[in-house]
Amino acid sequence: MKERLIANFNIALEAVLANTVRSLLTALGIIFGVGAVISMMAIGAGAEQDILDQMKLVGVNNIVITPVVEQEDDAVEEELGKTEKRKFSPGLTLADATNILATLPNVEAVSPEIIQDTYVISNGKRRSVKLVGVQPSYFEVSNFDLARGSMFNETQLLKGAPVCIIGQSIKAKFFPKEDPIGKQLKVGPHWMQVVGVLKERYISNQSISKLGIRDYNLDVYIPVQTMLVRYINRALVTESKLRASGGRVIRGPGFISVSGGSDDDSGGKVKNYHQLDKLTIQMQNTEQLYAAADVVARLLERRHFEVVDYSVRIPEMELKQQQKSKQTFNVVLGAIAFISLLVGGIGIMNIMLASVLERIKEIGLRLSIGAQSIDIVLQFLFEAMVVSIAGGLVGILLGVVSAYVISNYADIPTIISPASIFISFGVAAGVGLIFGIAPARKA
Repeated sequence: MKERLIANFNIALEAVLANTVRSLLTALGIIFGVGAVISMMAIGAGAEQDILDQMKLVGVNNIVITPVVEQEDDAVEEELGKTEKRKFSPGLTLADATNILATLPNVEAVSPEIIQDTYVISNGKRRSVKLVGVQPSYFEVSNFDLARGSMFNETQLLKGAPVCIIGQSIKAKFFPKEDPIGKQLKVGPHWMQVVGVLKERYISNQSISKLGIRDYNLDVYIPVQTMLVRYINRALVTESKLRASGGRVIRGPGFISVSGGSDDDSGGKVKNYHQLDKLTIQMQNTEQLYAAADVVARLLERRHFEVVDYSVRIPEMELKQQQKSKQTFNVVLGAIAFISLLVGGIGIMNIMLASVLERIKEIGLRLSIGAQSIDIVLQFLFEAMVVSIAGGLVGILLGVVSAYVISNYADIPTIISPASIFISFGVAAGVGLIFGIAPARKA
């Protein structure tokens, strides 16, 4: 039996090689089908991983509160001043963070942030950076880990000590061949002592554009109290400082804010009276997010005297909705790819049926010299399988190359998994077997 199988396989292989062009045309459907399955699954896996990476960047179970900074031109401001008085709001402050932590149950952590554009100078080198005032909870909420050094201690936090933690890109720029711990960096007008270096975090350009985040490796982190005491505290801006800075004074009931200064790039008035630039609340579990966000919104509305000068978002839920949409899209892409494989199998069956009609004399000759019906069946079945398996192997190569081209030139993340290769190849072999049965029985 073994010898008979080998003999029939050799006859089928000779027939395929003797009709190279026809075999190639027969295999094209399988080639493109397998290539489509691998490339589509690679796009789907890349999109899935991109969502997971974004979730890691924004953190899990987080509620993000950002201030709304008003921008108005002079005409709108004058018109508003004539018709009604502007309502007072203290803006987003550290007091809000403390109140939320004390009021809201099941809060894991609260992380306030104050962000300022500045520069770093050291050893004759200068670099523009983001200076971020934070509390230690920030690093836990944002999934940051230290590569070396230590976090801010209680004394440094309370006294607003001149210490900082730097990202990997800052370390590579200013301390390429030395340990930065204990060294001094001039951050803006003040000298800061480096007490820690964060591990590098890879951030794709798509994540930066979709999430509106920055390259954290270029950040300098200082205690939030240090930021308020030594750099900026918008809750304590005075009229004299505003005039000295060249900005325009905008009076309101109980507050003074600045517009038209050096930080105003909008062409209009930018009135930022918010002490914080971001406030992140981490809950203990996902089920509490929507209810907690609703409570936070109502709490802030009361504290801000019904002035809605903030936005409350749940990034994880938004990303999960995107993930669900992408999963549906991936299923559609996979279905289309598998349909192309099915079409390729039908093509094999049609070509093999035509081949049977063309080779009636050959079949009769084999039967006349002692071949049995099973030999004829096996011969044509082997021909169909050789064509489909060869097409599957070429299709795998096509799929891998396509995924690489898509990733590098279309800027779409792709991940080729061994499972996609095995599945597509297995389906190609199965298609050859299933759609080769009918021509074989016909023969």
